[in-house]
Parts: sequence; structure tokens; C-alpha cells
Amino acid sequence: MHRVSSQAVRVSGAGRTDAGVHAMGQVVGFRVETAVPTDRMALALNANLPPDARITTVQEVDQGFHARFSATSRRYVYLILARPAPSALLGRYTWHLPDVLDVAGMQAAGERLLGENDFAAWANDLREATTSTRFMRQCSVRRAGPFIMVWVEANAFLKGMVRNIVGTLVQVGRGKRPPDDFDVITRSRDRGQAGPSAPARGLCLVRVRY
Repeated sequence: MHRVSSQAVRVSGAGRTDAGVHAMGQVVGFRVETAVPTDRMALALNANLPPDARITTVQEVDQGFHARFSATSRRYVYLILARPAPSALLGRYTWHLPDVLDVAGMQAAGERLLGENDFAAWANDLREATTSTRFMRQCSVRRAGPFIMVWVEANAFLKGMVRNIVGTLVQVGRGKRPPDDFDVITRSRDRGQAGPSAPARGLCLVRVRY
């Protein structure tokens, strides 16, 4: 932004992601005085960004808007490639598992997280959170050919929460634990009760709602 406006600009994002996590729907906000028109701003910014970051849309908002605090929900998808052979092209964006996973069992487990719950057991670190209570709008597991997609949407997420949920869902899919274990884990508020964290590469922020 400094190269475009020659000003020191403070940028706020809708959410932070772990290293290796992708974002198709990240939203950032900033205030700037510039002669660049809004409909040309994306072009100007993209000319100064590295190739793995791109602005798709720019719009003006009111003074009270904040990319993070004005958001009502964030939606993520986690992509699992469930087949014997890995993919040469999608290795950066999927978790390859040669297992046959029980998608129905994973779906049943995910549904137990819907609504307002204390998600302390699903977080890696609570030090930056004022509360560990979140409202989960969606936690669904769907198969599309060799891919298994885990869709999650909540008003906000704790650190590592989505990847820990996915890692535990895979344990259910492998038959290592029953779906109703998710109730036990949530009630425990103990991270040690949940499964391992899924790799970062399969996770993508797809939408932020306002």
C-alpha cells in the first residue's frame, strides 16, 4: 500500500491463519487518501504484490467498518485427498490420506459441534482469547469423488481450532473413535482429549460474512 499511496497505511485483516494455510476469501481494510480511483485500486495494488497474493475486489466502506471486528462469521474448507496415490498438482492444497474414511461417521461427529459451545478443548492456545465460547454455524463433511471436504463456519475461531477438529474427524473416519466422543471432548475443555492437528496445507479461508 505504501508504494501506491506514498503513505504509511495500517492494514487490518478479517482473520489470521497459521503458516501454510491458504485464503481465497480474506478481507483486509485500510484508510488512505489517494488519487487512485476505487475501480483501479486492485490493479494498482496487484502490480506491487508478490505473485502468491492478489486483490480481487476493492470497495469503499463507512468509517465504522473493521475487517475483523465487523465480521459476523468466517467459513473455511479443509480438503482431503482420500485415495491410494497422492497428487502431483494438489499436494500444496490437500492432505493426502490413502485410507478409506467413514464420511457418514465424520458427518455425525461434526454435527455435535453445532451451536454455541465452549471450544477450549479444540484450541492450541487460549492466551489471546477473551472467551473460548464460539457459535458454530456449520460443520459438515462431504465426499466429491476422491476428495473429502470439511466445511466449517463460525462467528470466530480459536487458534488451531479448525485443524484440530479435522484431525479428530479423521480419527472418527478411520474408526479409531466414535462420533459421540466429540461431546466428551468438548465438555472436557482439555486439548489433550482431542486428536492431532491436521496439516495446514489442506485448509483454506473461503468467505468472511458481514
